[in-house]
Amino acid sequence: MRLGTHPRRRALALGLAGLGLLCGHSAAANPPRLGLPVSCSLGDTCYIQQFVDHAAGPDARDYTCGALSYDGHKGTDFGLPNLRHMAAGVDVLAAAPGRVAGTRDGVPDTGWAPALAGRECGNGVVIRHADGWETQYCHMKQGSITVQSGQIVPAGAVLGQVGFSGRTEFPHLHLSVRHNGQVIDPFDADGQISCTGEGRTSLWAVPLPYQPGGLLAAGFADHVPGFDAVKAGTASPTENRLPRQPKALVFWAHGFGARPGDTLDISITAPDGSSFFETRVTLEKTQAQYFRAAGRRVSAPLMPGRYMGRATLLRAGKTLGQSQGQITIDN
Repeated sequence: MRLGTHPRRRALALGLAGLGLLCGHSAAANPPRLGLPVSCSLGDTCYIQQFVDHAAGPDARDYTCGALSYDGHKGTDFGLPNLRHMAAGVDVLAAAPGRVAGTRDGVPDTGWAPALAGRECGNGVVIRHADGWETQYCHMKQGSITVQSGQIVPAGAVLGQVGFSGRTEFPHLHLSVRHNGQVIDPFDADGQISCTGEGRTSLWAVPLPYQPGGLLAAGFADHVPGFDAVKAGTASPTENRLPRQPKALVFWAHGFGARPGDTLDISITAPDGSSFFETRVTLEKTQAQYFRAAGRRVSAPLMPGRYMGRATLLRAGKTLGQSQGQITIDN
């Protein structure tokens, strides 16, 4: 069976018709109970960046009525902090037992490109479960698929690894859940969202926490790094050391789910406990991912020792996330 496509404004498909979101539809009896489809620690080594879109018009709304979705999104995106985590290898797991209905491999881990038309899902696997249920796993790493069509797999079986293939801007697993060809939000399977959190018709065997935004990583550099380096995991010195007089001492933070009015506090503490630098940055627009960096130019040798950096993300005065880092300035 040939793996289908994953366009931004069309349903994921496998040659099936009518994959519209089930709004106001009662979840079918005996749906599968889903386990976490990625071998990671949610909120630590992975995070959920986007959910199924519940808005009927051009706007986007997740199952809490929040903004962690985009127009027409048909699945749940489990993201990794950066490409370095992906390269290290993070397993994709079968969310429920079933039979493998289709696989695709061979799409390079280069993210979206026009040549990928018709292969927007990238490398992936489709599993059919009982009673018309189906799960699809997209954007997997090239060469990592470990299962074959027709194979019966238990829940938790390794299917491959998280990748960067197909139409994507960051390494993640896109999980779609369907019943009789129609998209189902596993967080609220009957589509009757209450805006208060995970619905009573959740398909998750263990409830997954909702994080409306947060920080993915942070670190030091001797200049303001480029966003590509941040997303690749190469923005900071590999040994966390800098010479006595670098060009600058900068602390950066990489976050997701930004909303207008969010604030990001960035501070650097010197080895003697004194404040080396601190600032507050106000985020001005909704962004799926972003980064900010701040610090000081260096015009004289720095105090040697360990410098500590901290980034704190706040929304309406409430802390959404905090990341810390350290760097050693050589004698």
